[in-house]
Amino acid sequence: MLTFEEKLAVITTFPELQKKDVSMGRVNFHYEASIVDKKIVVYHLHPNGNGFVYAEQIPHTATDDKGFVNIREFTADELRSIIQASIQSLSNPAIPLMVSSPAFPELSQETILSSESWEDGEGQTLTLVEEDELWNVYTGSNLEMAFETYTEAKKYLKDEGFWRS
Repeated sequence: MLTFEEKLAVITTFPELQKKDVSMGRVNFHYEASIVDKKIVVYHLHPNGNGFVYAEQIPHTATDDKGFVNIREFTADELRSIIQASIQSLSNPAIPLMVSSPAFPELSQETILSSESWEDGEGQTLTLVEEDELWNVYTGSNLEMAFETYTEAKKYLKDEGFWRS
């Protein structure tokens, strides 16, 4: 089990999350750019190492009645993976989620998708998603472009002034 400090070290690698102190030494991490009503990604991370991550929209993930999964026994990779999927679910629920971690062994290879966020200097974000042997570029939930290879998609994004975030 990771310690509180080790979990904080993983969570703080996500610059899009804002730390909010709550009672009894616990902390929450909010995703203010969420396009849905939910903004809390990490809930009640406690100094004893217990805590929760919002995972209601993540396929094949058992959650409590509020949509959270307990992260007490997660490894660093599992924690990183579920936080990334949680942020993606709050960023664009229309795009299938990427969950590629040993924490989710029940997912079939067909369910696991590759996804990347790309930003430009004006704060615009595009999402590059591998779907059905194509690389699709999304603006929000709208398909902007589709490419046969990752290299073509990456070149397009760079030519348009975007970089991988």
